[in-house]
Amino acid sequence: MRLSRLLARLAAYFGVFLFNVAAAHADTIVLKNGRKIVALSVTEQGDKIQYETASGTLTLPKSIVDHIEKSSAPGSYAEARANLSITPPSLESMGIASAGSVIEQGTVHDGMIDRGFIAKMEGEARSGGRAERESAALAHHAAAQFEMAHGDMDHALADERTALSFAPDRAALLMNVAYLHLRRSEFKQSLDYLDRARRISPDNADVAKLAGWAYYGLNKLDQAVAEWKRAQSLRSDPEVQAALERAAKDKTEEESYKENESPHFTLRYSGSSEPELAREVLRTLESHYAAIESELRFSTPDPVGVILYTRQAFSDITNAPDWVSALNDGRIRVPVQGLTSMTPDLARVLKHELTHSFVRQKTHGRAPTWLQEGLAQWMEGKRSNVSALPLLQIYEAKQALPLGELEGSWMKFTGNKSSYAYAWALANVEMIVQTTGMADIEAMLDRIATGEAAESACRNVLHSDYDDLMQSTAEYLKKNYVR
Repeated sequence: MRLSRLLARLAAYFGVFLFNVAAAHADTIVLKNGRKIVALSVTEQGDKIQYETASGTLTLPKSIVDHIEKSSAPGSYAEARANLSITPPSLESMGIASAGSVIEQGTVHDGMIDRGFIAKMEGEARSGGRAERESAALAHHAAAQFEMAHGDMDHALADERTALSFAPDRAALLMNVAYLHLRRSEFKQSLDYLDRARRISPDNADVAKLAGWAYYGLNKLDQAVAEWKRAQSLRSDPEVQAALERAAKDKTEEESYKENESPHFTLRYSGSSEPELAREVLRTLESHYAAIESELRFSTPDPVGVILYTRQAFSDITNAPDWVSALNDGRIRVPVQGLTSMTPDLARVLKHELTHSFVRQKTHGRAPTWLQEGLAQWMEGKRSNVSALPLLQIYEAKQALPLGELEGSWMKFTGNKSSYAYAWALANVEMIVQTTGMADIEAMLDRIATGEAAESACRNVLHSDYDDLMQSTAEYLKKNYVR
């Protein structure tokens, strides 16, 4: 049977899928030692490679670079809405930029962090004065930037906190710690550092800029808009303007909305929705929360925002195509027009999207799409019984897509191809859970959260690379579903 016909059968089986934001466009720098650096964009500047990351513009000597892999994959329509394009304060704002380049070069060179150099800076700080302490702080800050560029948020946060211990009155260091918490969706923690930074530098535009992000993440739109307006009044900034327009659009739509809340959720819903439905949504979400929390052994640090829309408002706000049943871009957005009470389908949608919130926060947004979507489908109750045969036929015909192609955005896929992607993602997760247990899924997510590549996490936890995983999944499907 031709691949197109098999894919069409999967599309018929799986129907309309829920959409969750996936990874954005990126280039990859491959170093001669085998390490990879994922960047927003990469350019060659003489004997240097310059690359853009969320932590700013960084450089590497071209001599240590093997090659650059350019990505042409388009981002999804919702990626800009899911990730606020806000960069951390620059080194210059620390007031010690004259020494910055020397210390940065001493801290990071040849594609790695020089911990010996940092130890030397720390030794001089212990026996020296303010200048030496600030140099040690800057060294740890440079290390944190490098780690953040490599996706290692845990070590980046540790280095930035150590930097702060050497220079506790530097507002920029406080803001950088806050920024890392924001990247990890830890919004309340970020506000603690931003409050300290504001006491030191009350008219700093970057404090207001980051505070707006924190309040937006906490679903406090009034405070978010107020902070971003203040930031713009202090310094015009296109990043703030884009965030402000986004928040203002949400705020305009939600001004007439009613609010409910529960221990783990803040809910806003259109006045045309039934109040009893809103209460049932919260009760259902709390039940789902307890189940997912137990399975993944993880609790979200902040309440999860949920918005119930009319179908038209959902389309207007998200710009989502008609086939999208719900959207999670940091807040769970669900159209519920016509419903007056909880239904099995709505309960399933809510659990699927809530799983995305858990996985995003547990991995700091690093989980590959196949693992995200596979786990969300498993949690909502889907199983591979209806898709096993066509998946096996595709696999045995050697027409299966490599699992690596299912790591990034699926929005470039056709409807049939996306159906295949969802089916294979579910089958992989189902095989892992049923064969070795949810603990292995949890262990993979924990490794991915530290910046480890997804296939490397597979090798270390499952002792399988992607090809082995696909083969094991095919064998599982044949054993359990094909007679």
